[in-house]
Amino acid sequence: MSRPGLPAPVRRDDSRIWESVRERLRDRGLRWTPQRRTLVTVLSETHGHVTGAELVERCRQRDPSTIPSTVYRTLDVLEALGIVRHGHGPDGGEEYHVLPESVHGHLHCSTCGSRWEISTDEAAAVVASLDAERGFEVDLSHVTIVGRCRSCR
Repeated sequence: MSRPGLPAPVRRDDSRIWESVRERLRDRGLRWTPQRRTLVTVLSETHGHVTGAELVERCRQRDPSTIPSTVYRTLDVLEALGIVRHGHGPDGGEEYHVLPESVHGHLHCSTCGSRWEISTDEAAAVVASLDAERGFEVDLSHVTIVGRCRSCR
């Protein structure tokens, strides 16, 4: 269920991942600019999910000259490297998962706003059914199911 053309998620226990970003960006023909360095620092301090707008704001707090287009272009390259993976929240807005350990979807309670991750194992029956019945291959990283949690029902 990985997305075509993207590498497998990076293992979080690889402490050298952030140290290697500079060289990996250079290997792709990108300069190691102060703005990219700021983004990588911000990402290295971020766990879980974050929106692009939040990343731009965090970067601007450190470097007011941060340009959103540089942040988003760099995020695209970092996704190709497996360092971040983008998905979509309950409102359809794009968000990023930093150092994802696996592909996963989300449950979102529309009443209290709580969120949970859906593992590939949990989603297997739905994914298999859609494939068998419709020939549809699900990209679980883009699945967000909105409903009401046990406490809010």
